[in-house]
Amino acid sequence: MSENTTPSAAHASNVAEAAVEPVGAPPSPLRETWDYFKKNRGALAGLIVIAIILFLALAAQWVAPFDPVAQDRTAFLKPPIWMEGADPRYILGTDAVGRDILSRLIHGAQLSVSIGVVVVILSMIAGIALGMVAGYFRGWVEVGVMRLMDIMLALPSLIMALAIVAILGPGLENAMLAIAIVQLPHYVRLTRASVVSELNKEYVIASQIAGAGHVRQMFVNILPNCMAPLIVQGTLGISSAILDAAALGFLGLGAQPPLPEWGTMLSEAREFVGSAWWVITFPGLCILVTVLAFNLMGDGLRDALDPKMKR
Repeated sequence: MSENTTPSAAHASNVAEAAVEPVGAPPSPLRETWDYFKKNRGALAGLIVIAIILFLALAAQWVAPFDPVAQDRTAFLKPPIWMEGADPRYILGTDAVGRDILSRLIHGAQLSVSIGVVVVILSMIAGIALGMVAGYFRGWVEVGVMRLMDIMLALPSLIMALAIVAILGPGLENAMLAIAIVQLPHYVRLTRASVVSELNKEYVIASQIAGAGHVRQMFVNILPNCMAPLIVQGTLGISSAILDAAALGFLGLGAQPPLPEWGTMLSEAREFVGSAWWVITFPGLCILVTVLAFNLMGDGLRDALDPKMKR
């Protein structure tokens, strides 16, 4: 009797154990992306540096020890505190008119981050709209939009930005608009390619059969599935915008003095390269570190968001 009941009892026990054991739910897409992202040490380091820069930019009014445009006529070209002849009030020294370099660098982070974010938002909005229209409707619309983008890409980006600023006039707002126009083709081409690859997928065909309109099809159904490469391009675009804004500021066509923009600070310090190295070195280092951090984070996002790059 016990031999006949043992298999059924064992089966019941196995069923009970299976019912008790928790079934692990698959990780959310956000958690999975973060797990892949944090494996890249360079991307993680870039994210930490960007977080510090964002904190300094947001808290510049409270973190900076001095007003960035205030002049101390008793402290012209004072060296950093670790050098002989330094003024202990100015950690990184002063410039040719007695302004605190550290305060100007901190407020410059606020300007540079704002420039990068605004430029990417403008370029992305216009680029997504044009790319969606070109990739969805195809035909002469696609040909017209893409040939215009090809013409823009055929021109050197800095030369085109200089031409736009020369037409509009020097200034921070015009420089930001010029950089946004220069970056536009990258978002248009990327959006168009992503839309074309999505058009023949089953969910698009099903929504067409269900009667979805063009606007809903483009911006509700297709666009969310095209955002991964656009997010990566936007991250890299911030670094490009910061670099282009610094170049225009260095040439005197971007932010105008006394605004503490890093490129403008480089332009003002050119004549002191040999006599006061700190005036030109620290703004250059800020540009280098910020651009490198955004590039590293962009590479990490590309690897985390692209399934082909995941190992």
